[in-house]
Amino acid sequence: MNRENTIVRTSLVGIAANVLLAAFKAAVGLLANSIAIVLDAVNNLSDALSSIITIIGTKLAGKKPDKKHPFGYGRIEYLSTMIIAVIVLYAGITSLTESVKKIISPEKPEYSGVMILIVAVAVLVKVLLGLYFQRVGKEVNSDSLIDSGKDAVMDSVISASTVLAAVLYMLKGWSLEAWLGLIISFFIIKSGVEMLKDTISQILGERTDGELAAKIRKIALSFPEVRGVYDLFLNDYGPERNLGSIHIEVPDYMTAEQIDVLIRKIQTKIHEELGVIISAIGIYAYNTKDNEASHVEADIRRIIFSHKNIKEVHGFNVSEENHTVRFDIVIDFEENDRHALYNQIVQEIQTAFPDYTINAVLDTDAAD
Repeated sequence: MNRENTIVRTSLVGIAANVLLAAFKAAVGLLANSIAIVLDAVNNLSDALSSIITIIGTKLAGKKPDKKHPFGYGRIEYLSTMIIAVIVLYAGITSLTESVKKIISPEKPEYSGVMILIVAVAVLVKVLLGLYFQRVGKEVNSDSLIDSGKDAVMDSVISASTVLAAVLYMLKGWSLEAWLGLIISFFIIKSGVEMLKDTISQILGERTDGELAAKIRKIALSFPEVRGVYDLFLNDYGPERNLGSIHIEVPDYMTAEQIDVLIRKIQTKIHEELGVIISAIGIYAYNTKDNEASHVEADIRRIIFSHKNIKEVHGFNVSEENHTVRFDIVIDFEENDRHALYNQIVQEIQTAFPDYTINAVLDTDAAD
């Protein structure tokens, strides 16, 4: 079964389960005059709505690329996750308002053993549903399902607390309804804020996953002609839809035809094994014919790595004919002023090698 069908099927299971849970909890809450259980029922309805939005988002994200959106509609899944986060936030704020009202004007609940048993069974169902969502979400790389699963597990904790409050009321006469509703509200709001924060971060564009970056580099380095792999940039167009570019370092004696064949082999292997489209591969040619060039490179590397927060130097090439030195330098984002350090390093190198023109590029630390 493909990814889209799996997400839709799982979401339908969630809708059915949450609607049933909401109906039972609403009935129990109204009969028992319990604000906490009623709010728990409302939370289940919001979960059902979240599953509906997940289905809609997945269907829209599966649309084929067109002239206006040549990279497809995959990012719609992130927008649907954001909508789910807003719904969770709204549910939390609403329950917070109702809980405060009940604290100001309290009402005594009326529980029975059957009511408590119904809510206790609902807790177990919600735990199983949450674990199921998270497992399937990880299998198909769906943030919407994973977030819905986490929310369901949180809901089960909330439901368990309503059971505890009911038992304490029946045994001790302690009415903790409104205060419990207040605590529940804060948990729901916290969950919504975290979901919203994570989704916005994805839309803005996050650092390339370290494990995926390592796999891409390993594949490129498996070709004997490649000495180094650098400048990995991946653009995320939705879950499992990565399009990017890399630079490879090859010996300076390779012909254009040889490089072309090599590039095509690398692109094909990365796509077959990882599903990642490497649309462009740039070339760095390292010196193999000039011993003086290796001495210059060694001296310049010593100057660069005498400074802190230097992550990498690559693309090194020395031209004795034109008296130029080219390289890229990667400075860690931990450095307070990356540009100031870059300028200082270039100045030091230029002072040490006044007869050369230094062409240095401050590269972006985009992947581990």
